Amino acid sequence: MIRQAGKTTTETRDSTVGRGAIMKKLLLPLMLILLAVAMVATAIARRQAKAEGPSLRSGEGGFTLKVKRPARMSDQLYVEVSAVGNIDYFYDHKLGMRMAGEMLGVKTEYVGPAEYNMPAMIAAFELTLAKKNLMGIVVVGFEPALVPSINKAIAAGIPVITVDADLQQSNRLAFVGTGNVKAGYTGGLKLADLIGHKGKVALMTKPGQSNLDERISGYKDALNQYKDIELVQIVDTKADPLVAAQAAATVLQRHPDLAGLGCVDATGGTGAATAVREAGRIGKVKIVSMDRGNEVLQLIKDDVISATIAQQTALMPFYAVRMMHDLVNLNIPISSDNAAAGVTGVPSYIDTGVILIDKRNCEYFIRE
Repeated sequence: MIRQAGKTTTETRDSTVGRGAIMKKLLLPLMLILLAVAMVATAIARRQAKAEGPSLRSGEGGFTLKVKRPARMSDQLYVEVSAVGNIDYFYDHKLGMRMAGEMLGVKTEYVGPAEYNMPAMIAAFELTLAKKNLMGIVVVGFEPALVPSINKAIAAGIPVITVDADLQQSNRLAFVGTGNVKAGYTGGLKLADLIGHKGKVALMTKPGQSNLDERISGYKDALNQYKDIELVQIVDTKADPLVAAQAAATVLQRHPDLAGLGCVDATGGTGAATAVREAGRIGKVKIVSMDRGNEVLQLIKDDVISATIAQQTALMPFYAVRMMHDLVNLNIPISSDNAAAGVTGVPSYIDTGVILIDKRNCEYFIRE
């Protein structure tokens, strides 16, 4: 028999087998312990992710969002920040926010200055960021001055959706509102029909406001189809009915043969109606307004305004809140890793459409 270091090969083999069996007995419990620790860690991570909400990216800027939500649905808060809240048009904004809150069982607020005051609107936005349990902000993208505040909210993990007027250069998640070029185009075609496809027209707007600029573009596209229609002036209303009336009066004096006035916001419509009435040219100067305030509708009934292009305005904040609510409370796996893939989890654009209102159907839109 061969000997090695004083031991037989049989003794050495038996010793090795014995140690291996002991190691296997020790390794199995250790592996089970490590597996249990891993499972507990995964469960904790999943609970944490569920409490915080999905990790998201903004559609435009690519920022990663971490949306945190309170334990109770009724504590979630969604806020619209706007301006010019004193005009009739924004009744529907407030209505849409209220209805979204009631349907979803969450809190909603509408904040912002009564007048067109951008510093005050920005201040209202900044104050909104400090509100408890804020889950999302709906904002009317009036001017680029709002972009830093929007981006600040996105960076803080608060979803922001623009409505009515967009700011594509911001990191907002989505835009919900009227297809404004189409709205202007619809108004332009109607005005062209009213004046028999010939004559001088003027357009009334507040230059520099993105949604109104797009409507002006749509008007031009429609009017340019008719070689006998001449666009003589684009009037600045400053979103003020009194200024609009004065500006329209000036145009009527400068162009006594003016055939039509196209207005891309409600203040332009009421201002144009005042000027035409005071000049004694009702029926001779056709007016196409924008939106569906009771004052505009009454002027249609009185044959001062021929038609108006109405937006389905209440749908804008309603759908915006609904989108952010789903974003915060659901995690739809569009990809294997939505955050890494740059998936926002919301549509980037919803067109809420327009309605042509004239004397045939105006009574259905009058509010009591």
